Amino acid sequence: GAMYAFPRISLPPMAVAAAEASGKSPDAMYAMALLENTGICVVPGAGFGQAPGTWHFRTTFLPPEDKIDSVLERMKKFHALFMRKYTLNTSL
Repeated sequence: GAMYAFPRISLPPMAVAAAEASGKSPDAMYAMALLENTGICVVPGAGFGQAPGTWHFRTTFLPPEDKIDSVLERMKKFHALFMRKYTLNTSL
């Protein structure tokens, strides 16, 4: 079996509105932006029965142990830029 993480993400209202305007769920927009900007692939939580008004993504623990810190740092940097973009309306 695989080990999965299913973290909840908080997204600013501007991100939610941008996702809805493009016909996507907010977590799907986040997941696609994460992939496009970092190469890290996660699955939007919308398909897993999350509570309305909450957003998550599912990921597996697949990187080699010596790469985990690097992957987490890229995710952290992406999340900070994504939040800034949709809080201040700047680009990634």
